[in-house]
Amino acid sequence: MNKVVLITGASRGIGAACATIFAKNGFNIIINYLNSEKQAISLKKSIIKKYNVKCDIFKCDISREEDVIKMYDFAKSKYNHIDVLINNAAISNDMVIEYKKTSDFKKVIDINLIGTYIVTKIFAKMMNNGSIINLSSTNGIDTYYPESIDYDASKAGIISLTHNFAKYFAPNIRVNAICPGWVETDQNAMLDDLQRKEINNNILLKRFGLPTEIAKVIYFIAVEASYVNNSIIRVDGGELC
Repeated sequence: MNKVVLITGASRGIGAACATIFAKNGFNIIINYLNSEKQAISLKKSIIKKYNVKCDIFKCDISREEDVIKMYDFAKSKYNHIDVLINNAAISNDMVIEYKKTSDFKKVIDINLIGTYIVTKIFAKMMNNGSIINLSSTNGIDTYYPESIDYDASKAGIISLTHNFAKYFAPNIRVNAICPGWVETDQNAMLDDLQRKEINNNILLKRFGLPTEIAKVIYFIAVEASYVNNSIIRVDGGELC
């Protein structure tokens, strides 16, 4: 019986790269999305065409517990278990602090941090000897940007969640966090050439990472690295703080 992975925010970027690499390795895939329906449908078709696995998409706002419960009921009725959970869904809303409303700050926290908490708490009930990967960021460790104060806080909170969930679910479920640095995603597509040059000068590999490079680390920690638990793994090309 194929193992099952649920990936939140998986219609594009790192989430989509994870869906592809897990499918390539024989996992059935549940793709969660909220707004990018066309991309989710396209990814589902691509996975089913290329790999001999099942692939489902499910629209869900992970910050709404009632929505997550519906997604849980769907997954349970179809598979009755999941083996890997990847908490990848996240948003950012960068702006100068004095222009950032409390509602703007709260929305980022609701999706990135509270959403991760809700999904983990609910879906852990369907896991046994499983693995949870939380997507944090170097922003949650030491690469702070005041215009990203809400995003940075949410990613730091995810690191705390990781430690607490690892302790709570031990020894049956491993919980780890991956902290990417700068990655070639839609979120960073608006950077101009000068900004990218300045950023690359601060990275030992002198380039942004690729979603597939992050996904490979996620797969290894989730599936192969069976003695890695409660760890925060930085994947940033050697970014200098």
